Amino acid sequence: MADNQAGMNIEDMRNPDHFPGLGKGIPLGLQHVLAMFASNVTPSIIVGGAAGLAFGSPDLGYLIQMAMLFAGVATLFQTIGLGPIGARMPIMQGTSFAFVGVLAGIAATMGLNVALSACIIGGVIHFFLGAVIQRIRWLFPPLVTGLVILSIGLYLIPVAIKYAAGGAADFQMNADSFGSLKHWSVALTVIIVSLGLKFFSKGLLSSAAILIGLLAGYALAFALGMVNLDNVSKAGWLATVKPLPYGFEFNLGAVFAVTLVSIVSAIETVGDVSATAKAGAGRDATDKEIAGATYADGLGTAVAGVFGGLPNTSFSQNVGIVGMTGIMSRHVVTIAGLIMVVCGLVPKIGAVIASMPLPVLGGGVIVMFGMVAAAGLNMLSEVNMTRRTMIIIAVSLAFGLGLNLVPTAVQYLPGTVKVLATSAVAPTAIMAILLNLILPQDMEE
Repeated sequence: MADNQAGMNIEDMRNPDHFPGLGKGIPLGLQHVLAMFASNVTPSIIVGGAAGLAFGSPDLGYLIQMAMLFAGVATLFQTIGLGPIGARMPIMQGTSFAFVGVLAGIAATMGLNVALSACIIGGVIHFFLGAVIQRIRWLFPPLVTGLVILSIGLYLIPVAIKYAAGGAADFQMNADSFGSLKHWSVALTVIIVSLGLKFFSKGLLSSAAILIGLLAGYALAFALGMVNLDNVSKAGWLATVKPLPYGFEFNLGAVFAVTLVSIVSAIETVGDVSATAKAGAGRDATDKEIAGATYADGLGTAVAGVFGGLPNTSFSQNVGIVGMTGIMSRHVVTIAGLIMVVCGLVPKIGAVIASMPLPVLGGGVIVMFGMVAAAGLNMLSEVNMTRRTMIIIAVSLAFGLGLNLVPTAVQYLPGTVKVLATSAVAPTAIMAILLNLILPQDMEE
């Protein structure tokens, strides 16, 4: 790497406490925002839709605002820190896809009040994982974590296809128009523009490829008369943040499900912190940094849940930006966090995103959800494919995805247990952990 990038020498670039100044810090921070913006708001749209919130409605706009606001707040927990809380590294936080399957199921069957209440309690439990995270990492080797991430991606891909085709009769679009050429032309525009920019451009254009693809699809949808901006004109310029907007209702099964995914999310964050330290500073992450990052993950999730936001976690694509630029400054990501806070406090931004027709979102999430599945496969590629590991993969995925595809197979289970059993993520994770612990390591290869 050259001795001079963005006007800094190698020592400055590798120093988390170095501030490059606003002139360089703002565009570098904006790059982090552009890389994660679309992925950050998508889970709220999916979970809100599962809960019955109308697309384009103020209620869905509020969920999107909270996703932006508390991604920024959680990022500040990481970069600025408070006592033992925060890695004090350039870790960008955002709404986690890992929870989408579980929370969508809970929201659809028990309501957003139960889902968000579980997020608050799960966030508190996640916070205390910071004290023991190093001791339980052995439960989640690449085999288990890779399977969980793969199951998340595979669970979400049908959702992406449904959105790209225009939703469903019980969602937004009329059943007669489902799968129409108009819907697919919009979705394919998003995909083509996103892939074109990602692979044939550099810098900000490449980093923000999916966001720009969504804007291109949105423009085409607008030209085709698919966009309704009525709620945008009604939205204000300053948000009113409401504690417990849907009330609080405890459900043990929902809390268990969210906590299980929180553990997996915490392990992902450990990986992101380790990768950031290695890519940006050429060293291993310290125990203090890993624990601090986990504390910030949990606190960000709990605080977000209080105000209607979904769980937060570190974003791996932003780790890639640190590796690409070589700039380790946590203050750059602090600027990114502040940008997200401002976005979250402006309701008109949330209203514009909520007005996005489903085919636009579908084109983007086909790419994003496919990348989630690919990330799981990439993690599994680190695993030695013995007869034992192949059995664990086969049985875990068969149970996790099979029960999700045929939910009537467990129709006589109690309500909450049925939601967990058909969530894809929870049964895959439980089966993978148990089989990895039970099956002997010396099975024939």
